[in-house]
Amino acid sequence: MPRVIFHLDMDAFYASVEQRDNPGTRGKPVIVGASPDRRGVVCAASYEARAFGVHSAMPSRTAHCLCPQGIFLSPRMAVYGAESRLIMERISGFAGAIEQMSVDEAYLDMSHRFEGLGVDEAIRAAMELGRELKAIIRRERGLTASIGIAGNKLLAKIASDYGKPDGLFCIPESGKKAFLRPLPASAIHGVGKVTAQVLAKAGMHTIGDIQDHPGDLRALVGSFGPTLKRYASGEDDRPLEVEGEVKSVSVEDTFERDTEDRRILVPALKQQSEEVARKLSRERLAARTVQVKVRYGDFRTLTRQISVEDPVEDARVIYALACALLRRERLVNRPLRLLGLGVTRLVPPASQLLLPL
Repeated sequence: MPRVIFHLDMDAFYASVEQRDNPGTRGKPVIVGASPDRRGVVCAASYEARAFGVHSAMPSRTAHCLCPQGIFLSPRMAVYGAESRLIMERISGFAGAIEQMSVDEAYLDMSHRFEGLGVDEAIRAAMELGRELKAIIRRERGLTASIGIAGNKLLAKIASDYGKPDGLFCIPESGKKAFLRPLPASAIHGVGKVTAQVLAKAGMHTIGDIQDHPGDLRALVGSFGPTLKRYASGEDDRPLEVEGEVKSVSVEDTFERDTEDRRILVPALKQQSEEVARKLSRERLAARTVQVKVRYGDFRTLTRQISVEDPVEDARVIYALACALLRRERLVNRPLRLLGLGVTRLVPPASQLLLPL
């Protein structure tokens, strides 16, 4: 039986939900996040806003400077979560298995629907099913989705990115190596900013450069080398993970004395951000939610979190989001006994624009 994998990715999910629920904002630059008159960040931006250079994790004030006509709306995380559940429940009946990566992204195993067909024939036949799923989401939920179809998760994700927004694209097995050749090395699952820089220094900027490299890639990227070589050829045997386990990375510091001294708190938070980023890099993951934890002298403990649409993996971006949370929630209003930082909703890394600090 041929393997047929769909990657479903909702287009600008948070902003699209807001545009649907507020008809007056349709076709206009919508920015979901803190108001520009407050010290906060962008959680998501519509495609109209992205055209001005606005992206998630950017300070709201910067977003306003880039897009003065932007419509700033406060995030409604409960609404986005409920919308996600409706969409995933609706499409799950079509799939043999579903691996939900986040509120707006999932892999679907459709192999059972194409028994008896050759792999390329099955992938091309699956395009009609992709059109059906997109039509259901548009008709019933008033939203658009991009779907990538291929013989494995790696290629399905690349295909959905290639067709966005409102896209439907497939990568047949027979032409996968040729299709991948001109794409940037960062298009490969597991190649984040640091790995891409290492490859670029070795003269490998595209996936084709990796395909042509005659040496052992372990000298450059360690144990990831053999896997990277397979991925560059479009080979990926990862199964769908359907357990739904929530993964997270976190660190925290307990101070010898309760403190609100920025000369102590700022270096601690920066160090925590760097440690979290290192752990994400080792696991080749990025995060869509950043969480801070504080404990006061009376042992009262608070946690607050912020979610962004584009996954973050860079220490400076994680630090900036954590600072925005502490300011927004006014958590350092008295001496702290403990300060902690964590990330959740972990997904494969994507190219991430750095926050200007």
